[in-house]
Amino acid sequence: MLFRVGRWPALLLSGLLLWWGALTPAMAAAPRMVSAAVDELNLRNGPGNKYEARWTVAKGYPLKVVSVRGKWLQVSDFENDKAWVYRPMTNATPHHVVKAKVANLRRSPNTKSAVVSRMEYGDVLRTLSRRGDWVQVRTTGGRTGWVARNLVWGW
Repeated sequence: MLFRVGRWPALLLSGLLLWWGALTPAMAAAPRMVSAAVDELNLRNGPGNKYEARWTVAKGYPLKVVSVRGKWLQVSDFENDKAWVYRPMTNATPHHVVKAKVANLRRSPNTKSAVVSRMEYGDVLRTLSRRGDWVQVRTTGGRTGWVARNLVWGW
């Protein structure tokens, strides 16, 4: 009897490990996003200060995490350019960036709503909420409104 009871924990552990093994790839498939937490974030050729800074982005700029090496993140931007950033200089505050040449910021989430402001390619927007195909955002100038999700990139 003791032998059979001893098998149950092993079977439960095996089942748990199989379940976790099936779940882990699904979790890994979801892109992890970060935003620049400093006024000017260097994007480098490699994971360390010894690597050249290829370009910089402003505070709030959204980035997709591609891989991790210690405290360094390999990231890609909305143009799919890849570089490395120092993780402590990023945060989990959601932002979007305008990927269209021009995007209208609207009073409410529909195309018939009044245009509050016009935004341009590369403008960084603070994400406030989402509703269907629309994202509520705040511009760096403080204006709040809605933009069609297909005109922006981020989280």
